Amino acid sequence: METLAETQGIDLFLPKTFDIFWSAVILVIVAIFFYKFFLPKFQSIFDERAAKIEGGIAKAEQAQKEADAAKEKYESQLSNARVEAAKIRDDARAEASHIIADARSRAESEAAQVTANAQRSIASQQQQALVSLKGEVGVIATALAGKILGAKLQDADVQSSMIDSLIDDIDKDQAA
Repeated sequence: METLAETQGIDLFLPKTFDIFWSAVILVIVAIFFYKFFLPKFQSIFDERAAKIEGGIAKAEQAQKEADAAKEKYESQLSNARVEAAKIRDDARAEASHIIADARSRAESEAAQVTANAQRSIASQQQQALVSLKGEVGVIATALAGKILGAKLQDADVQSSMIDSLIDDIDKDQAA
């Protein structure tokens, strides 16, 4: 046997031939065992994970399509709602202008009616004042005529005819 001091250089690091042979045999046995038992399990796990990932991607794509469809539907509904709101606003404005026009016409007609009533009232009061004035003028004229003539006009027919003629003269003067 060689001693440790006798082996020199690189031979110190190289294993013996029988060690390499038995290491290779054990490596082949472990590789066959790994290939037969562990590799199929790893492959099935990898395939299952790949299927889950592909399924997840498909689900994500489907969810994205559904989200896009929902967004498009929402935007369509929003557009329709805006159009409807504009229509309602325009209708409300038209209705408001119609209501204002109706109120204005009613107010004008009521104002015309109030004016006509006031004019009738004024005419009625003027007529009453004129009748009252004629009666007072007649009494004053009779008293004045009685003083001028020196005697009281006692006969009702004479008084009435005298008042009527005096009033007729006043009306003629006013008309002229």
